[in-house]
Amino acid sequence: MKEERKYFIDNLRNLTILLLFPVHTFMIWNDFGSRFYVWLGENKLLSTLIVLVNPWFMPLLFVLAGISARYALRKRTKKEFIVERITKLLIPFVSGLAFLVPFQALYARKFFDNYDGGLLAHWNYFFTHLTDFSGYDGAFTPGHLWFILFLFLISLTALAVIHFMPYEKVSEYVGKMPIYLVFLLFVPIWFMYYLGNFGGFSIGKNFALYLAGYYVLSNDKLIKRLEKYRHFVTILFAVVTFALVALYYKCSYYGDLWVNFIGWISILALLLAGKKKLNRKTGFTEYFNKASYPIYILHQTILIVLAYYFVQLSNNTLMQALCICIGSFLLTVLAYHVIKLVPFIRKGVGIK
Repeated sequence: MKEERKYFIDNLRNLTILLLFPVHTFMIWNDFGSRFYVWLGENKLLSTLIVLVNPWFMPLLFVLAGISARYALRKRTKKEFIVERITKLLIPFVSGLAFLVPFQALYARKFFDNYDGGLLAHWNYFFTHLTDFSGYDGAFTPGHLWFILFLFLISLTALAVIHFMPYEKVSEYVGKMPIYLVFLLFVPIWFMYYLGNFGGFSIGKNFALYLAGYYVLSNDKLIKRLEKYRHFVTILFAVVTFALVALYYKCSYYGDLWVNFIGWISILALLLAGKKKLNRKTGFTEYFNKASYPIYILHQTILIVLAYYFVQLSNNTLMQALCICIGSFLLTVLAYHVIKLVPFIRKGVGIK
């Protein structure tokens, strides 16, 4: 019997990727002490909106990737899975690093240093200068493609874990796992945060999240039991989110343990809410199942280039934010449809 597709996983992934448009737009006004590629100074309100989602929106993508891998490996051999990872992740990462991300760093140099040299000279500078890997100063960075690189490395490493500990060997125990242990999973995730941490981007933490998705949150029996606590998890999510913002206004740093706890509770709440409200196939699902990944790859470069020019036309923060966010979304969707028509290029942005 064919298993029914879990559309809430698709819908949550697509919505989370679309959330990157406002998040990266608001980064233009962040007050974290780290200027963005285009940065107009600190704005507490817009920075607060980033803080609200920061603990969970990228971690959720790794959890969903782990869940999806469990279903993918039921239909593919490990060799087929590796080939698919190379095609879908490694090739777009390399092409994006070569031809998209340098534009982001170029416009950072234009904005902050009044760089007026050519693209070829900057391309050479980009690949020969290393600083903190943020790229905000024009030097080398993987940019937003860090997620794709991490996911590629994590996917392949996880195969070794899966080989020695197949899902079937632990599924019965996981299905009966005490609910309090599910809530406490944020502890090992927090410990793993310090493994392979590059400026706050932790391959260890995201590896733990991926495995949590694969082994734990893909288990239907466990999720069914967890659904009985949905209202409690939702209330807890609201409380910790309010506390997060309150602490953000009181002090600029509020602890890695706290952030990982909030992130994990938020992931549980969003998964349960998604299963309840988003588990259906719609036109949105069909369209963005194909479009969301190339949109992810393209969006930040387009957003930064648009921001560079638009902030010179208006001094109104609300108008700037709205136009950059909406404009970059529309231009990215347009770019996606144009690139779809070019076979060689479309492979470089993950279009099948």
